Amino acid sequence: MDLDLEGKVALVTGSGRDVGREIALAFAAEGATVAVNYSRSADAATAVVEEIARGGGTAKAYRADIADLEAVRAMTEAIIADFGRIDVLVNNAGFVVPQRFLDTGPEDWKRQIDVGLYGVIHCCSAVGAHMVERGGGRIVNLAGDSARVGEKFLSVTTSARGGVLSLTKSLAREFGPSGVTVNAVALGYVETAHTDREWLEKNREKIVRQYPMRRIGRPEDVAPAIVFLASGGAGWITGQVLSISGGYSMVG
Repeated sequence: MDLDLEGKVALVTGSGRDVGREIALAFAAEGATVAVNYSRSADAATAVVEEIARGGGTAKAYRADIADLEAVRAMTEAIIADFGRIDVLVNNAGFVVPQRFLDTGPEDWKRQIDVGLYGVIHCCSAVGAHMVERGGGRIVNLAGDSARVGEKFLSVTTSARGGVLSLTKSLAREFGPSGVTVNAVALGYVETAHTDREWLEKNREKIVRQYPMRRIGRPEDVAPAIVFLASGGAGWITGQVLSISGGYSMVG
């Protein structure tokens, strides 16, 4: 199947490592130019760019804390100056701190909301305006299935993720007439190179029991669906939430 991504420009936030890295590599494999966003992991982002270049692709790293609207606007302008446009936006970056809710306060809440919700709003505002003006584009927002079913110790994070799901549906209605699709992907637990191994091994059996597929997710389970939602084949799919979670939630 031709995904019609050859020559397209894709911005993937938080793509220096883990799931974001896998998504960036998947877009590059389909011939897209990739803008690799990072906030702190400069070396990791550079490594992704170099890996894409070794495979014959084109990529460039852009530093921006998505919680900062002006930084997002500057990044958007830089990408457009470098490559002429942005065809795809994947809002992957997030910030999660598992905590018992009653042990937290405003200082614990702010960063999770600023990155998890406002970060997505900032990127959709800056890049969405460009897409609407151009008359087309694809936006894919990553959240977590915890936003749909709830999760203890993640109350603030799930609140931000729930906002992202609502934002997705509302922007799909606003941007649709301009040819821009907006969809969300709700993830289950994904094991990455930065997972706390000691904690995971202690809790793996308990976690796995929550998944009908009886395993934890991997980054390579996620990237293909993201790429499809950004492709030409998904032109009549918008305002949808796709769970990639091994059956953790089954919301009709």
